[in-house]
Amino acid sequence: MISGDGRGRWAEALCALWLRLTGWRILARRFQVGRGTGAGEVDIIARRGAVLAFIEVKARPTLAQGLEAVTRHQRHRIQRGAEVYLARSQTRLDRTDCRFDVMVVTSPLRLHHARDAWRVDS
Repeated sequence: MISGDGRGRWAEALCALWLRLTGWRILARRFQVGRGTGAGEVDIIARRGAVLAFIEVKARPTLAQGLEAVTRHQRHRIQRGAEVYLARSQTRLDRTDCRFDVMVVTSPLRLHHARDAWRVDS
């Protein structure tokens, strides 16, 4: 049996592979800003065409549990991480549609991709 952290890393690797196979380019994995910034880790940052996706990955028994595991506080921290990534990158925002996705792994090879899972909190 894989431990909690090991299961999460395995789920991230599986999701990154699936994204690559479906035409996404992985720009960053486990992007971290640093302690005390209010920004959280972004599991996967990927681009396909004009879409730049900041993706949170969850390994849970059901899709509902995976989606519920992304709390409002966590969404805010991921959004802050995305802001820092965009400020540091050379991404042309006028040509990019940024969104937040959630990928949930519910069994060894069962992936769910919730596109545009939430909008930026105002």
